[in-house]
Amino acid sequence: MSNMKTCTISEIKQKLHDILLDCSCANDTQSVDFLEYDSRNARENCIFVCIKGTKFDAHQKVSELYQNGINCFVVQDEKVYRDLCQKNANVAVFLVSNTRKALALLSDLFFSSPQNSLTIIAITGTKGKTSTSYMIREILKECGKKVGIIGTNGAYFEDFYRELSNSTPESFTLHSLFAKMKSMGAEYIVMEASSQAVKMDRIYGITFDLAVFTNISPDHIGPDEHEDFEEYLSCKGQIFRQCKMGIVNADDEKCGYILDILKEQNINYATFAMKKGADFKASDPKYIIDNGFKTSFVLNDNQTVKLNVPGKFSIFNSLCACAVGLSLNIDIDNIKSALTKASVLGRVEPVKHPKSNTGILIDYAHNALSMQSLFEAIKEYCPRRTICVFGCGGNRSKLRRYDMGEISGNNATISVITSDNPRFEEPMDIINDILIGIKKTSGQYVVIPDRREAIAYALSIANSDDVVLLAGKGQEMYQEIKGVKYPLDEREIVKNYFDELK
Repeated sequence: MSNMKTCTISEIKQKLHDILLDCSCANDTQSVDFLEYDSRNARENCIFVCIKGTKFDAHQKVSELYQNGINCFVVQDEKVYRDLCQKNANVAVFLVSNTRKALALLSDLFFSSPQNSLTIIAITGTKGKTSTSYMIREILKECGKKVGIIGTNGAYFEDFYRELSNSTPESFTLHSLFAKMKSMGAEYIVMEASSQAVKMDRIYGITFDLAVFTNISPDHIGPDEHEDFEEYLSCKGQIFRQCKMGIVNADDEKCGYILDILKEQNINYATFAMKKGADFKASDPKYIIDNGFKTSFVLNDNQTVKLNVPGKFSIFNSLCACAVGLSLNIDIDNIKSALTKASVLGRVEPVKHPKSNTGILIDYAHNALSMQSLFEAIKEYCPRRTICVFGCGGNRSKLRRYDMGEISGNNATISVITSDNPRFEEPMDIINDILIGIKKTSGQYVVIPDRREAIAYALSIANSDDVVLLAGKGQEMYQEIKGVKYPLDEREIVKNYFDELK
């Protein structure tokens, strides 16, 4: 990449010092121009880091890469290390305890340590990371700060956008994004730090200025993720060993685990809560439907904070954002002003139209936990009816379909069952699985496989005191069918429906 710097063997050795087991090189002043970990992109005068993945081990490519002119490697396999050392004296080889950690450290080095001149705020938790990160960004922008964001919805800074396959990208990508945003003038980065990123060492070597704990509940536990809840919690906790200050949800039952880590490390912290005593406390929540969703709470008994996004979890997310803002010494009036503007693409996102006074929400809820949370949020507003349009993704667990069908049947007045991303399954096969769940309930439902038609139907039967939920797609602007992503923006569907009304 063009914004990488040239590094010497001596600099590489020094950067890897803590994880370096052995090193073989003839010349410490030899320079390397590029860092690479994808064998398809390796080229002469790069240092190649051999990552051992679940499906592919790059150590297997070393002989081929050597034949193609690569003469600088980082490995964690001792046999590969010995074999390379015997090739010729001009090959530089670093044997480390963990090549993922090496990639993280070298990414920081080759991109000139951009983290050192950025204020980095990391948010971790089972729920609320994306919404809270956008609220924090809005607060910082209100003060004229230049803020980049990295997370589930991608990497953003002003006009720059990059789609990401993981909420917290690979360390190489992460440091390249830091460097890119810094070069464009960014001062702050607000990022989601996932437990998986800790386990895969994507954030190894980063010191966060603030680390934020939203909540934790059993999730991401399975063969390709975490072994059990204990490992999941432990990975979350590691983030708080890498920060200068912690912001912690005191209402979460595992907050003590996080606070103990911060105390052990002698790291400053602040707490926020709605139920327990805390440094930042929310009380007197109010929920009103009035040409949209009006939500408010009182902060520390003396400041009324107003939001234009719905739900108790939105209050909690904004309380967390308030805690971050006040910990950064931002004026409360700036914080309050910012939160009236804050919304997140595809996260309880209100959709308004001049011809409609129905409450319409787009949300990414695509599993049982998130769908139940969405319904609970809406109940606070006491709508006459809740009309829920949803489907389930193809090539995913059937249990998720049964559960989502049952949850919608128990909570929605009318469920409009439709297609989501069928992928390589037939839409009606997925819908039939959803029906197994919904038929366990007494909830009313209608099946309309075409998602556009399903949304139009829901809007056609809704009144001003109803709420229409469009669940599952969220920020996605497409529908994936048999390997092809077809354009589908639910905001445009809503707009076009009302535009065409006479």
